[in-house]
Parts: sequence; structure tokens; C-alpha cells
Amino acid sequence: MKINRLVLAASALVLAVTGCGSGSSDDDDASGDALTIATSFYPLQHAAEQVGGDHVEVTNLTQAGAEPHDLELTPKQILEASQADALVYLKDFQPSVDDAAAEAGDTAFEVSPFARLDIEPHEDEHGDEHEGEDHEGHDHGSVDPHFWLDPTRYADVVDALADHFAEIDPDHAADYRANAKAFTAELSTLDTDLTEGLAECTSTDLVTGHSAFAYFADRYGFHQESVSGLSPGAEPSPAALADLITHIKDEGITTVYAETLVPTDVADTIARDAGAEVAVLDPIEGLTDESAGDSYVEVMRSNLATVREGQGCE
Repeated sequence: MKINRLVLAASALVLAVTGCGSGSSDDDDASGDALTIATSFYPLQHAAEQVGGDHVEVTNLTQAGAEPHDLELTPKQILEASQADALVYLKDFQPSVDDAAAEAGDTAFEVSPFARLDIEPHEDEHGDEHEGEDHEGHDHGSVDPHFWLDPTRYADVVDALADHFAEIDPDHAADYRANAKAFTAELSTLDTDLTEGLAECTSTDLVTGHSAFAYFADRYGFHQESVSGLSPGAEPSPAALADLITHIKDEGITTVYAETLVPTDVADTIARDAGAEVAVLDPIEGLTDESAGDSYVEVMRSNLATVREGQGCE
């Protein structure tokens, strides 16, 4: 009897295992068929999720709350990126991701050709020279990388992602393009609201924590004056700080903009010495619990409200 019970138990186990293997659900099939997408930082993660929908599994290499400029990939992350169906990244923004892209080879998808990166860092009238800045090993190249703060450039990258996903997964090409069309329509509405909301402002000097807002400023009629360069951790010189404080006083600028992912000490000091206020203007390089919204569009709309108040827009 003991032997019979063992045989029956073994038979039941085999049936259970084979049942799990042969009778998989649609959800299991969908998960197995999903494209694996690795993205280098939040705006690309969000774009991939919006375009891919249920057909993709997206892993963001920059953890929530981390400063993407400072990203150093672990060996596990490099392996994940190289084995993904696509590694979506921005060249010259995160050197460790550039190295992972070299390992990934043909599966790496670089977005800068579609982002229209055409604004070069420059020597501000009231600041240090930032062109080709290399702060603590973070070389950002010869152009400003922060294209996503102009929704029209972001939309172009969204369309490019749809085309790329359709190429590597043609069975769902129509879904990718439909998802992209819906998201770019939302971005178009956002752009219209930004254009109208920022059309008439008392001050057009945008004093920001680091030089992340060149495309935003160019699109909506502002001139960016940054505390530091393209790297948010760069320390401005005392002469540059003094010059910027004088400029703020002379021009009657009322607001200095800090950020969510970096300390506000320098912005606080400048605002105190210049008699200005500090407000948070988010470059949306990553979301945290401190972000004024749960998505790119929500945070951009919060930025719109912040700039309207800080710049005295009608």
C-alpha cells in the first residue's frame, strides 16, 4: 500500500507539471511574446511604454530618484541591456550606457538622430563656459541633450520608436503606430497649451539650476541663464555666481529655479543674495515622490504653471 501511495503521488506530480506546461494561459503567452526593452533614463522609458503598450516589457537602467548624469551600470544591468530586444538610449548623455550599447550591437537604438539636437552649449553672458563640458568624466558632447523638454522633439522620438518596434515586431506594427499617434496627439495639445500659456510674460530670462532648458527656452521664447552647466553637479565659479546675482538684480528677475534630483543649496544662496524666490522647475530626467505628477505630461503641466507664476505670464 505504501508503494501504491508513492506511485499515485508521483503520477499526480507529473500530471500537474505537464498540465502547467501544456495549458498555459493567454497572459503567459503574451508575456513570453513581449518585446524586452531596456531604456537608459525616464523620458525614453515613458516613450517606450506609451508606444509599446501591452506588447513590451520595459526596464529602465536609471533607478527612480537617481541622477541620470551619474549613472554607472552594474554588470547585471549591462547583461540585461545587451540581451534585450532593444536598448533605447541617447548617445553622449550617459557614458556607461554608451559602453553597454557597444556591447548590445545591432539591438541598440540611438534616438539623437530623431531628436533634432541642434542647440550647442555656449558661454553665457553671465556664466562660465559650458561648451563640451566634461564634469567628473561625464562628457556631454557638443550639443545639449535635453530634447524632451520640447514636446515637438519628444514626439519625433516617439514616432521613431514606433517605427523601430514595428520593424522588430511586425505582427504588432499597427498597434505601435496607433499608440504613438495617440501619445503624439497628447504632446501636440501640451505644446499648444505651453505656447499659449507662455506667450506674454513679464520676464523672459529663465534662471535655472543647470543648462537643461535650452530647448524649452528656444521653443517658448525664453533666454536660459544657468547656475551650472549641462552637468547639474558642476560647481560654478564665485565670479560667475556674483555676475549672475548682479544680473538678476539689474533685470528685476523674481524667480530662480531649482530641481528635484539635485541639492538646492546654490539656488537658495543666489535667490537670497539677489532678493528673489526659489521655485522648482523639473527637467524630468527622472520621477521621484517629490515630482509634481506621475508622468511626463503631468510634470510638464506643473512646469507650465510654475513658469507662468515665476515669469509673470498673463
